[in-house]
This record gives sequence, structure tokens and C-alpha cells, in this order.
Amino acid sequence: MVDVQVTNISKSYGQERQNAVDQVSFSVSKGELFGLIGPDGCGKTSLFRILTTLLLPDSGTASVNGFDIVKDFREIRRRVGYMPGKFSLYPDLTVEENLHFFATLFDTTIKANYDLIKDIYVQIAPFKDRRAGKLSGGMKQKLALCCALIHRPTVLFLDEPTTGVDTVSRKEFWEMLKLLKGEGITILVSTPYMDEATLCERIALIQKGTIMSIDTPDQIIHQFPKKIYAVMARNMGALLADLRSIQHISSCNAFGQYHHITFQDEDVRTPRKLIEELEYRGHVDMEITLIDPTIEDCFINLMDRHGN
Repeated sequence: MVDVQVTNISKSYGQERQNAVDQVSFSVSKGELFGLIGPDGCGKTSLFRILTTLLLPDSGTASVNGFDIVKDFREIRRRVGYMPGKFSLYPDLTVEENLHFFATLFDTTIKANYDLIKDIYVQIAPFKDRRAGKLSGGMKQKLALCCALIHRPTVLFLDEPTTGVDTVSRKEFWEMLKLLKGEGITILVSTPYMDEATLCERIALIQKGTIMSIDTPDQIIHQFPKKIYAVMARNMGALLADLRSIQHISSCNAFGQYHHITFQDEDVRTPRKLIEELEYRGHVDMEITLIDPTIEDCFINLMDRHGN
């Protein structure tokens, strides 16, 4: 059963009508954890606002729980939960007051749906009398998620929920999403963090309003077209410049303490030849290793193929 269906949705802004979302199509099955992966400004938020009926598309159609986003917007608003990227709760209300307020909006109570939020709420319960604006980033995140769930939505939209929070809070948040998935809730999450892509069942890689690929993370990685190598040396800045000047290297990008490269020619002797060439140019402490591509490698490769 399909919970979210998007067909050729487009949205543009400004006098020049620049496309924020360009002919986007995808579907999300009931109970699926689906990720929309891409950098800031690629169209993720516009798409989520369209699907939660906060923004009208210029063209295309979409439905949530079988309801049309334009004609049936009231039904959709009753059924979905939405956690925007920017903290949007009332900072002068306490944790408990915010929860009570959002429960009242949906004509329900905290008690009625407490079983759904209890594993999250117990982590912020010690601060229930603290004003929301005084909470830490991780606690604000948990409170916002509780408020988005308090009416027991069938589909949950989370727009960059882990942006700006610490690593531990990010990990805890994804653990909470696994528990929610066990409740049968369909979850759509957007994120600029490529490492979070592997935590989703399926992902859509999006850039400049266009979806470049949709599949499971493993399948997207499996489709990477070439062998990829991690290279390092003592002077990484000079190494990057030299690697990009060598003709038989197809791509070269900096990844932390390594540079990731692919070759024009897949000759097995190429890595050894590369080391010899770089040593001739004065590089020392060289290391080159065949590695598995990451989602970020795949994203960059797809950007190059799409001319972005």
C-alpha cells in the first residue's frame, strides 16, 4: 500500500521563476522509512511543505494517505505530523504546556496517546516545567518530535531534524525513529548528512530540485560505476592539486584525511603507477587503498553525470 504518491511536482520562486522542485516523482509505502538526501537549498523543504499542504505546487499532483494535497488538505492536516527544520514551538511555554497545546489543537490529550511518545517523553520529563526556549538543542528536538506525534499521525514528515544537534543526540534520534517505525508510522525524513542515508530503507538523492536516484542505500552504492581508491600523503593539500592535474585520474575529491579518486583506465597496475608518479613529484608517506564507495561518493558522481 502506498502512503505518499508524488507525480511530476514542480515549484518555482521569484521573478525569474527559479525551480526549487523540478518534475519530482516518487512513492513511499506504508510503514516505510524514506530519506530525502541533499544539501541545503536543493528543494527538500519546499517539497515537504507541499506534501504537508503548507505550499501549493505550480504543477503536478500528490497524495498522502490517498488524499489529494490540494482538494483534501484538511484531511491531510489531521493525519500527518510535521517537524520543521527550524525549532517552531512556543519558547515561553514550558515543555508540558507545549505538549498540551498541540494535543488540544487536534482534539486529543497527552494521556490518550502517551504510549506512542512515552519512550521519547521520559527523556525530557525531568524538564517538564522548563520553558522550551531554555532547552538544549537535543531536548528541543525531542520535544518537537513529541508534539508532532501527540495526535498519532499516520505519516510523519521530519525536515532536517538532526541539523545543529550533537553527535550523541543525532544517534539517539535515529534510534527513536526505529521505534516509531515499529508502530507502523510512515516516516519521511530529509537530511543533508550523507551518513544518515544508510539508516533509511530507501533514499532519494536530490540536487537543484531534481531527483538523481531513488533506491536502497546498498543498491545505490552497488551501482557506483568504477573502482574507488583512498589516497593520502604527508602534504594533503599539494597531493590534491597534483591528483587533479594527472590526466588518467577521472575524479578526485577530498574526504577527511583521505582523497577519493577514480581512474579513467581500470588497469590493475594503475595504483602502482600512480604512487611512482607521485613519489617522483616529491610526495612521501604515500598510501593508496581500494575502498567501498560511500553515499557521498555516489552523490558526487551523480552530480557530475547530471551536470550539477
